[in-house]
Amino acid sequence: MRNIVLGVIAAGLSASLGWIARTYLWKRRLRRKQAFFGLPDHSESLLVVNRDAGSADLAVHRYDVFALLELAALIKDCNAHADVITQDAARQGFGERTEFCVGGPGSNRRMAAHMQAMLPGVRVNVDPEPGPDRLAFQIGTERHRMEPGLAEYVLLARLTAGQEGPGRPVFLFCGQRAITNQAATRYLARNHERLYRKHRDGSFALLLKVVNSQAYGPDVVELVADVTRAAQTPLPATPTPPARTTHRAP
Repeated sequence: MRNIVLGVIAAGLSASLGWIARTYLWKRRLRRKQAFFGLPDHSESLLVVNRDAGSADLAVHRYDVFALLELAALIKDCNAHADVITQDAARQGFGERTEFCVGGPGSNRRMAAHMQAMLPGVRVNVDPEPGPDRLAFQIGTERHRMEPGLAEYVLLARLTAGQEGPGRPVFLFCGQRAITNQAATRYLARNHERLYRKHRDGSFALLLKVVNSQAYGPDVVELVADVTRAAQTPLPATPTPPARTTHRAP
């Protein structure tokens, strides 16, 4: 009988210690996630949605809606709340609440303002006229052209605007097409732990390439480069020789 009682006690202690360890690890992962996104318990965040550049109406592209849904799931996992507003209704500065801004500068004036203020080394060709450089990114001396459905680019950035301490970051999802915005949100959801370990509470800007979206949708994403330094270095105001093109359209 003594052995049975001791066995039950040992099993109970083992189960309790296992539960405590799992709870500790879960809470630690949650705290890291909350720190990375700037979303402590019951905090408020802002989802800034663009308009569909291909529509004359004030509509939102379905891939941008999917991106917002993925971001909403991340926010909920952090025990935080989200307020969704359109790009022309955002009237607050940055740092007050964590902000997730979706869409390129041609369809999202809030994105254009953030890039001008915090990523002066990035230019996006928003000329509506067709041509090989339409929607191309220039980051420093590199130019990245879009090959529709085959190779499309998106800039994923976490910016703190020089804040000291645990400020509220701004996340930018600036893609050449709506499907690339969703690809960037999915990349962030899958890789936020690795990004936290590498960047902690600092700013970063990553150039991602969405491969063969016409076949794979937003699922196949490659990291092209960490372009933080080039993106934060202002481009020369005086005319310079044409940027070197690294990816050509067919």
